[in-house]
Amino acid sequence: MTLMTRLDTNFFDYGILAIYFILVIAIGVLARRAIATSEDFLLSGRSLPAWVTGIAFISANLGAIEILGMAANGAQYGLSTVHFYWIGAVPAMVFLGLVMMPFYYGSRVRSVPEYLRRRFSRAAHLWNAVSFAVAAVLNAGVNLYAMSIIIEALLGWPQWLAIVVAAGFVLAYILLGGLSGAIYNEVLQFFVIIAGLIPLVIIGLKDVGGWSGLKEKVGATSLGDKAFSTWAGTGVGHWTNPLGDWIGIVMGLGFVLSFGYWTTNFAEVQRALSAKDLSAAERTPLIGAFPKIFIPALTIIPGLIAIAVIPKLGSGEPGAATYNDAIPALMNHYLPNGTLGVALAGLLAAFMAGMAANVSSFNTVFTYDIWQTYIRKNFPDGYYLNIGRIVTVVGIVIGIGTAFIAAQYSNIQVYIQTLFGYFNAPLFATFIIAMFWRRTTPWAGFWGLFAGTLGAFVFQTFVGPHWTYMNAGQTAGGEPNAQMINFYAAIAAFVADAVVTVVVTMVTTSKPESELVGLVWGLPDPNAGDPYEGHVRRWWESPKLLGFTALGIVAVLSIVFI
Repeated sequence: MTLMTRLDTNFFDYGILAIYFILVIAIGVLARRAIATSEDFLLSGRSLPAWVTGIAFISANLGAIEILGMAANGAQYGLSTVHFYWIGAVPAMVFLGLVMMPFYYGSRVRSVPEYLRRRFSRAAHLWNAVSFAVAAVLNAGVNLYAMSIIIEALLGWPQWLAIVVAAGFVLAYILLGGLSGAIYNEVLQFFVIIAGLIPLVIIGLKDVGGWSGLKEKVGATSLGDKAFSTWAGTGVGHWTNPLGDWIGIVMGLGFVLSFGYWTTNFAEVQRALSAKDLSAAERTPLIGAFPKIFIPALTIIPGLIAIAVIPKLGSGEPGAATYNDAIPALMNHYLPNGTLGVALAGLLAAFMAGMAANVSSFNTVFTYDIWQTYIRKNFPDGYYLNIGRIVTVVGIVIGIGTAFIAAQYSNIQVYIQTLFGYFNAPLFATFIIAMFWRRTTPWAGFWGLFAGTLGAFVFQTFVGPHWTYMNAGQTAGGEPNAQMINFYAAIAAFVADAVVTVVVTMVTTSKPESELVGLVWGLPDPNAGDPYEGHVRRWWESPKLLGFTALGIVAVLSIVFI
């Protein structure tokens, strides 16, 4: 923690935090009553309504990546950070709801890797299961590290102790209530997060003189006037935008990273799979898309306020706050006691939601896709329920270790986008080809995933940092633009995966169509039954209406803030 002083809290703030943590544990205890099988613990028994899974869907993403990471991006890159929302999230969420969920939910798969096993082979399945498990604990570490920042600032504890204590709270409610406990806590956490961030934005904007005052003050910093431009300076070959050129933004972020994360990352898909029927599963990401559109007001704007009012933020000077400290620094700067307690509860809720999402998906994939499939088959269900609980503890412990990796980055959003390039970009290429091209063969799935991961590694390690085109645009500190390197690394991973998938398909044997029913476009499973049976959908519940309305709002806002 680089902030020079602890947060100025008193007993009012601690009282609010105590009430919040009591509610968190109580939800876990209540959810425990509904757990009788491994599916209850790991998939909520597929019984939750759309509004619950929809809020949990967005809350699971509203963790350290969103709060500290996007505020850090706002301070470092300015308003162009909205691309992570309006291009890098909402279109993919709509695609997941309208196109991908019928495949996932209709096939009754319990995880994303299980879909790969049925569509391809055990080799592709094992590669994805292991790589996802690694990604999940690395992402959990990001949220755990961010949570430790707040506890360290709150109590003055050393970082290692803050990390361990933060992990203990998350472990308690997941171990008690399983995925249901995590999801219902995520619903609570969503509203606590919003309540914590709104006062910060209102007070901060009033202090700097409103939107015009903010533009004037940020214009006087190293960011300058370009902080309030989203598309300016994105020309290929002569870009000055902090996120790079339009190819990297549209193809790297908007297509590969975005669709890879939202449509194949099981930490998110798991929330939709816990819905009570296909209609609810389809609407889960579509309901989540609406708050996602407006969350930039609660994350990016605080980052801009922080760069304007916090001296030497992100300068790298001894004792200066890093970009990751933007939100806690603002809280300490503006909020009175009581309100500070609500904001702290909101931050802690965000980090717990993000970590719980990754741990609860890790325990499902490890239990079903690794342990049950390759190590201990055909055991009683109670055995796998116990394994799921044990693996939850293991995931938390590993997350403690990976938190110290995240601590090495001054902007955790850069770190997390690097992880997505390795794990999500190749997976999306494999998925999108296999879903719409029946000819794709089992070995093509495996070697495509391998090639995509290798492509991301080669670009990140040997090409991006030394590419003269990358160095044509640099950050304020003179370093190659890390975000743009991430975007192009994702494109490299996607292309490598796609090319190898097509080439291997041409020289290997595909599965017969009888083994692909329910798993590819145009081959529905005749034995699956009608997933909509018994459900009367009202007009306002139409997935297409929800999806295209969300896209329309994004289009309008993109024009307004061009």
